[in-house]
Amino acid sequence: MNAVAAELRDLYREVILDHSRKPRNYGALEGANRTADGFNPLCGDRLRLFLRVEDGVVEQAAFTGEGCAISTASASLLTEALPGREEAKALELVDAFRRLASGEGEAGGDETGGDETGGDETGGALGKLSVFSGVRDYPARVKCATLAWHTLRAALEESGAVATTE
Repeated sequence: MNAVAAELRDLYREVILDHSRKPRNYGALEGANRTADGFNPLCGDRLRLFLRVEDGVVEQAAFTGEGCAISTASASLLTEALPGREEAKALELVDAFRRLASGEGEAGGDETGGDETGGDETGGALGKLSVFSGVRDYPARVKCATLAWHTLRAALEESGAVATTE
């Protein structure tokens, strides 16, 4: 493993542990006008995503639920990445994240048209979310990482269906 890959793997572990132990935006969101439930039948992860969308822009996001460290961390990071993002850009981010986690996209690629997630030491359009490129090495965990993102799509599209990873 080269030094960059080792550094990204260490950062992946550090970010996942931090966000799973201290999830950001955890709890029901007062004033939410979009919600969706998500379920990963493979491992039993469940979550409810709350959004407050005004004039086509996600103003706030929060979640509740129970799941593994990867699922919880992904939901936590998702809620940090959304505020201020237009609905169409949020849907683009869903696709970019899915490609990244599944190995179809590259960490640091400019899939969303700019660094709108507050890029950091991981760089790239996905900012902190780029650490999830490491999940592609564990195919069974990709569904854990993408559950919140499937749920986000359901909330934005107001489908009313429980989002699943199947």
